[in-house]
Amino acid sequence: MDASTSTERRALVVDDEQPLARLVAGYLEREGFVVDLAFDGPEGVRLARQHDPEVIVLDLGLPGLDGIEVCRQVRTFSEAYVLMLTARAEEVDTLIGLSVGADDYMTKPFRPRELVARITALLRRPRRTTSQPAPVPEAAPMVFGALRIDPVGREVFLGERPVGLTRIEFDLLATLAASPQRAFTRRALIGAVWGDEWVGDEHLVDVHLLHVRRKLADTTTEQRFVRTVRGVGYRMGTGS
Repeated sequence: MDASTSTERRALVVDDEQPLARLVAGYLEREGFVVDLAFDGPEGVRLARQHDPEVIVLDLGLPGLDGIEVCRQVRTFSEAYVLMLTARAEEVDTLIGLSVGADDYMTKPFRPRELVARITALLRRPRRTTSQPAPVPEAAPMVFGALRIDPVGREVFLGERPVGLTRIEFDLLATLAASPQRAFTRRALIGAVWGDEWVGDEHLVDVHLLHVRRKLADTTTEQRFVRTVRGVGYRMGTGS
């Protein structure tokens, strides 16, 4: 079967815990999704390529290919929203998962209704493959020292070098840059990027901004581009 060309909403659940996968699929079906199931990594990649889902619920610990490698491969051909599931609470797993293009994560055990709420929040944000880019506060490029942010083209340059940011990383950076004098709380950034109805751990913002700093060759000591405002959240740096 070829990738669907209809207007139906498709989701893919990839988890080797079959009862859990079927439970999640049931909740998504009640939300109007056509759901495909895969119980190992290679099958997950194959179904993602075949059906072009809008959203993928992806377990980290999979046979064949782990969730990190599945996400890495899927990102070469798909802009689906990826919500990663992990039974491992170690921060390194979360950081690695988000660095290869996952949009959000949840730690097992979780409540299926919360997972659906997270997915609903993700789907409010336009995919980059749509004809209209995500709305941005400013049209003109924003410059902070060697950093240039083009909100129309959704491109970031450090000097002459393009910086590859994920969809969420770009939106967080653009939100900070559009109001460089403002100190944003995590909740404010969640509202601007994920939507006001998003539920979950607000420290997800920290994870994404850590990746932004790394990609901009910034550090928590220098804070040239992303500054931590103690007790509040974050604001844009000056670039120097």
